[in-house]
Amino acid sequence: MTITDTTTGSRLTTARAMVEAIAQEMERDPSVVYLGEDVGAYGGIFGSTTGLLDRFGPDRVLDTPISETAFIGLGIGAAVEGMRPIVELMFVDFMGVCFDQIYNHMAKIHFESGGNVKVPMVLTTAVGGGYSDGAQHSQCLWGTFAHLPGMKVVVPSNPADAKGLMTAAIRDDNPVVYMFHKGVMGLPWMAKNPRATAVVPDGEHVVPIGQATVAREGSDVTVVTVSLSVHHALDVAEKLAGDGISVEVIDLRSLVPLDREAILASVAKTGRLVVVDEDYLSFGMSGEVVATVTDHDPSMLTAPVQRVAVPDVPVPYSHVLEYAVLPRPERIEAAVRRAVTA
Repeated sequence: MTITDTTTGSRLTTARAMVEAIAQEMERDPSVVYLGEDVGAYGGIFGSTTGLLDRFGPDRVLDTPISETAFIGLGIGAAVEGMRPIVELMFVDFMGVCFDQIYNHMAKIHFESGGNVKVPMVLTTAVGGGYSDGAQHSQCLWGTFAHLPGMKVVVPSNPADAKGLMTAAIRDDNPVVYMFHKGVMGLPWMAKNPRATAVVPDGEHVVPIGQATVAREGSDVTVVTVSLSVHHALDVAEKLAGDGISVEVIDLRSLVPLDREAILASVAKTGRLVVVDEDYLSFGMSGEVVATVTDHDPSMLTAPVQRVAVPDVPVPYSHVLEYAVLPRPERIEAAVRRAVTA
């Protein structure tokens, strides 16, 4: 576990930090290529590849047809032949049309080859709601990927981690699913998030996969979360500090591997646990985090655990209904208050 600190560097949005990491790795290693829908001249619909086509050309930044099964399969084939492809699935919700390639091939080839064949591939994808994109464009689903063996799963919440985790993912010899929330990208046409632009270390920057960070230290209650919910939790922590409630915020950064030691260390200090997850409530990340504590030592907890997640319903299109199901600050604050008064 690391503790977040201010680092000298350049102020970048999360989207620009991702691009910087990709460009640096493409400069360093000619086997790195990027492919997906609208990743060339358009620059990715969430700014994930802006400028890469001009810099590296169409042989290394490939616009693909709308056929996820085909181009993810292409990426897998390139990976097993020694390249390091980054393949973008435009929305994670589209995984259904290509899941055979992801889970039965990308995730299993190393195992099924007896460890003789590596798949050094990064699958990037946009996740998250809050923009009235409806039930088929607003899910997170990182719990689904984390549940299935053979893939590492990383979920950055801020620009510096976006760069560092992307660099680590590209260099990893295992398939890595890199999930970026639209709300942390810092795009001008989306809801403003003041932390989506921040200082990013210049030059080479690597964040180890599987190492959580303390986004804010506290002593009364632990909030464990990822992605955009880190920002909501920090907003709540700042507000509740005025009421004398000290909230520690743990940003997991990776779901696979999961930094269980960081979770246990924080709960051992505070005795209270709130888990915030923009994925669905049942059978997901929130339950795994709670089980990490209860399997180790239930007596660490001095109050009932609180879970704030998306209920087991499709994400509504209606803005009001969508906000009602998402783990927004109001729901997080209520959960923290329940934890500290129990």
